[in-house]
Amino acid sequence: MPVDPYILLLLGTVGLAALVPARGTSADVASGASTAAIAFLFFLYGARLSTREALDGLKHWRLHVTVLACTFVIFPLLGLAARGLVPVFLTDPLYQGLLFLTLVPSTIQSSIAFTSMARGNVPAAICAGSFSSLVGIVITPLLAAALLGSSGGFSADSLLEIVLQLLVPFLAGQLTRRWIGGFITRHKKVLGLVDRGSILLVVYTAFSEGMVQGIWHQVSPLRLGGLLIVEGVLLALMLALTWYGSKALRFGREDRIAIQFAGSKKSLASGLPMASVLFGAHASLAVLPLMLFHQMQLMVCAVIAKRRSHDPVPEETAALSAPDSAVASRTSVGTAPRSG
Repeated sequence: MPVDPYILLLLGTVGLAALVPARGTSADVASGASTAAIAFLFFLYGARLSTREALDGLKHWRLHVTVLACTFVIFPLLGLAARGLVPVFLTDPLYQGLLFLTLVPSTIQSSIAFTSMARGNVPAAICAGSFSSLVGIVITPLLAAALLGSSGGFSADSLLEIVLQLLVPFLAGQLTRRWIGGFITRHKKVLGLVDRGSILLVVYTAFSEGMVQGIWHQVSPLRLGGLLIVEGVLLALMLALTWYGSKALRFGREDRIAIQFAGSKKSLASGLPMASVLFGAHASLAVLPLMLFHQMQLMVCAVIAKRRSHDPVPEETAALSAPDSAVASRTSVGTAPRSG
């Protein structure tokens, strides 16, 4: 059962914010640095994503539509259904965070890794994760406006801030890719550290604001336990729906694996910056469900991927998925944005 080292860094950052929260002038400096870091993060996302290769991936459209439907339709519907668990299992702030979790895009990096481990359709997983991240920049704020509204701290100003802080830098990265794409490819490891460092700064700023506002008094160990149970059920439902639903849609084994791992997971890297913009001082409680779900999905999917890697591949299943897989195998988005 793997523990993501980055989760340990995130927890350490939360601990630092609890012990030494940014206040006064230092809080203003941290907030400004966090804003700049988020903008730079999405600029790098845009610069990494090859538009031509992403468009080529649309040839495998049935799989991508299925993943997008799981990510932005089924997940939010389950999130809305969880409203009935308030106040028995969840407090209202924790429910808002859980609902936000269901709105964020899918992951890229871990979906690819697990699909590869399970001997699934890796090119399709790359494209599906990339499309989800790209669509999520627009869809997630709109869904948040519709489903969270004022209760989640969302307003027209929040939407404008999302556009200026996330979408504009992303588009700038796309426009400058032809000049800086080679540099980013050569230094992707260093820039990956910049990615993760930026997210740590966002987490520190959000949790510092939460400590200053005293919102952590709203959470008890019993409520956290209830949140973990709810998220465990949510993950189990999505894993089952993506696996058996894709079978009902007559996808082959390799495609079903890609759909299961890309359609059942949520991106910490995309969700944290968005939550920081949308929730402000309440972002710490809003991102707590996402952080817990991220670690849970890694642990569970690692076990599933390992078991799938030992599955026999029936000849008829391989033949059924061959046409779609052949199309997707011609697509590779190796420079897609990292996404936890």
